[in-house]
Amino acid sequence: MNVRPFLRGPASAALLTALVLTATPAIIHPAQAAAAKTGAKASPANAADRATAAAIRGEAGGKLASFYAGTNFEPVWSVKGRMGPSARKLIGYIEDARLDGLDPDRYKPDALRAAVAAADRGGAEKRAQADIALSRAFARYVADMRKARDVGMTFAGKGLKPSRPADDAVLRVATMRRLGAYMDEMGWMSPHYVRMREALRAAEARGADRETLEVLRLNRERARVLPSPAVRHIVVDAAAARLYYYQNGEQVGSMRVVVGTARTQTPMLAGYLNWAIFNPYWNVPDYLVRDNVARKVLSGRTLDSMNMQALADWSDEPAVLDPAKIDWQAVRDGRQDLRVRELPGPVNSMGKVKFLFPNDEGIYLHDTPNRDLLAKDARFFSNGCIRLEDAAELGRWMMGKAYGAKGKAPEQAVPLPAPVPVYLTYLTATQTKKGFALLDDVYQRDRR
Repeated sequence: MNVRPFLRGPASAALLTALVLTATPAIIHPAQAAAAKTGAKASPANAADRATAAAIRGEAGGKLASFYAGTNFEPVWSVKGRMGPSARKLIGYIEDARLDGLDPDRYKPDALRAAVAAADRGGAEKRAQADIALSRAFARYVADMRKARDVGMTFAGKGLKPSRPADDAVLRVATMRRLGAYMDEMGWMSPHYVRMREALRAAEARGADRETLEVLRLNRERARVLPSPAVRHIVVDAAAARLYYYQNGEQVGSMRVVVGTARTQTPMLAGYLNWAIFNPYWNVPDYLVRDNVARKVLSGRTLDSMNMQALADWSDEPAVLDPAKIDWQAVRDGRQDLRVRELPGPVNSMGKVKFLFPNDEGIYLHDTPNRDLLAKDARFFSNGCIRLEDAAELGRWMMGKAYGAKGKAPEQAVPLPAPVPVYLTYLTATQTKKGFALLDDVYQRDRR
């Protein structure tokens, strides 16, 4: 993978909310899990926490009251009468909020530090006030971070673009697992966002020039639209020619992919994968029919030798044309359009399976028999679609036992058990041992 040099100066939701509704008991807040088992809301086990909970009951209002009521007003940010490390972690994030393109003063970090100090010196009422203040600041900070900018991403489906989550939803998601780990990982954001944020920090520390910093900020905004790893989804980073997939707060897997050339770019696009097509045909793009297929036929090759058919139209069951009756010179000259498809088989460009999602670009993910291209560092060879290093692995993750063809019949369409969000993005910044580097801007999208 090529890395471009950078200059040194003188000195990167609806899905988030959906997670709340689909969470399994294994990742629910301990108080909520206990309530689910007993049929009643659990009470904090520690006397100091019970006192704090009683004070929170009297102090919390609005959406925060709704959240706290769901945990019997158990404190979020204190444990056994002391403010925990997550409180200080949050304040640290807020003080660095300019790395997120946000104004730290909006969240009042000095007031939060003072509230935490007062809580450690005072009693239950001070702890309750600090807990509510931290929860309010956290909900606002997360909501602001999840507000997507226009970076050229097309959202081909409802619920894919981040929307402002409610305060109680933010807190409910945060307390579905260990809060400390969630805070350490910045678990409400995509891991790609976290890496872009840290790359920007490293660049600022090294005195990178304004142009480099602007490219890093643009990459941060591209990463901002991606979901958190708590949401089951796929990310294809065209700049790195790599695919990642996530579930239950973790990256489950990653693989190499081949993406579009500089001329036939893989777009920035989000949609819902919902079909697998086994033993697929490949409908050859018009320009390849003209520039490749017709040229080869005129040079003496046959469609049979290329495992292809010429078809009468674009219907579901088109008539197969006799190649000898086609004016191939007219096709070569662009004076006649012709539908050509490659038949299923070991050399079919789609491989054994393709995964579809509705979009106007005609983009999909698919297997490939051309393994040599996957071994290259720079993998910009496709017509815009994504060729997968291990289509079977990804298919089994998405479909489980439903994955696989039943016989050799072509075009076997099998619905995915549940739609899987897929985000095609373009992240030209990467972390390195020295802090960060910029990949080659093959698609020339960083020059805005």
